[in-house]
Amino acid sequence: MSHFDLIILGSGSGNSILDERFADWKVAIIDKGVGSRGSFGGTCLNVGCIPTKMFVHTADVAGSPEAGARLGVDLERRGVDWPAVRDRIFGRIDPIADAGERFRAEEQPNVRLLRGNARFTGLRKLSVELPDGDVTVSADRVVVAAGSRPRLPPIPGLAESGFHTSDSVMRLERLPERMIVLGSGFVAAELAHVFASFGVAVTVVARFGALLRGEDAAISQRFTELASRHWDLRLNRKVVGVERDGEVVRLRLDGTDGAQTIEAEELLVAVGRVSNADQLDATVGGLELTRHGQIAVDAHQKTTAEGVWALGDVSSEHQLKHVANHEARIVQHNLLHPHEPIRSDGLVVPHAVFSSPQIASVGVTEEQARSRGLDYVSAVQDYAGIAYGWAMEDTTGFAKLLAEPDTGRLLGAHIIGPQAATLIQPLVQAMQFGLDARTMARGQYWIHPAMPELIENALLKLPLR
Repeated sequence: MSHFDLIILGSGSGNSILDERFADWKVAIIDKGVGSRGSFGGTCLNVGCIPTKMFVHTADVAGSPEAGARLGVDLERRGVDWPAVRDRIFGRIDPIADAGERFRAEEQPNVRLLRGNARFTGLRKLSVELPDGDVTVSADRVVVAAGSRPRLPPIPGLAESGFHTSDSVMRLERLPERMIVLGSGFVAAELAHVFASFGVAVTVVARFGALLRGEDAAISQRFTELASRHWDLRLNRKVVGVERDGEVVRLRLDGTDGAQTIEAEELLVAVGRVSNADQLDATVGGLELTRHGQIAVDAHQKTTAEGVWALGDVSSEHQLKHVANHEARIVQHNLLHPHEPIRSDGLVVPHAVFSSPQIASVGVTEEQARSRGLDYVSAVQDYAGIAYGWAMEDTTGFAKLLAEPDTGRLLGAHIIGPQAATLIQPLVQAMQFGLDARTMARGQYWIHPAMPELIENALLKLPLR
């Protein structure tokens, strides 16, 4: 059995822990890879944030004719060269993944890279399934950063249907005429936008009556309304069966108004992601799990097993790369300075949905504020009410803010519309560093006529006492 100073499970954010300060540590990185290529580098690089946003930007460009029509500009989309789009994106990403793997495997003498599935066999002991046989390893310290995978619902016939997930759909050989997207969350919303913008007839099937139900209700309602103009929405539907008939996949749906059957050439299952903790025999290693099946950690990212830390999707309620990266920095510090540990909590956590339109959010929704009994006031500012909104002829976007009425402390911010993911950042900063709404609105210049006036006006509209 090989023994190490440190074992890291996963090659995503966990891989970023190692720098020159670990040069004299004997380290093992265990990684099974992600996506159809089994790529090194984790979800974000290979099948998540980065490729999807490269596709989304291309989709936004493909949607220019519709945007131009509102402005009196006659544009035409003659077609989308899918192989060129796909190969441009992965032609950049794949070499990065491959280079990262070579660097760890060949250029760092203190690092051993094991490509295979790992399972705990005891405290800080693991068995790794390799192509040429299993090996057993142990370490003084272990970091579990094994990520998550697409959730697969228990639908009869699904396994035999030849479906796709976000792990595979971006590498399709060709664009289908029709695609069914099963799901109503951010992955479904982003990829439905991509394929619809490329000319695919997209049908979105959701169990509930709205898309992006985790957002503020006003945001979710507006997004669902706008999505219905571009996609065939089948809301309040339960999928009771899937079958493949040659080039066509059929879904049998059940709803309040009876049974339906829909069909397409491709099926994308995008109903969320699940922690990979269940694939690690984590409890055998002394790691307790949460009721949601994630590895339980404290504010220092320590698990219930001595000398074992966890970070990212495998343990966090936030399936967000910026959260995983932050947690990796915390674990890195605590590995190097065990007697001076720092905490990972205390930061407000924003997120964005890169669909059409864009959505960004931080803090509580109005529904959460109400259910928690918070004393709050709210304000809404439409894009149509600012000069740059006039320039874009945007009639559907808005920003919604929630704040304490006496102090002006911001409690939540929710934006739907162009550049939402950028516009949210000053609000994140204000919430994190305690800048109240009055000071933020009047204590600085806001460039006119720029997009941030959306935030300025929303702040001024808050009915503070």
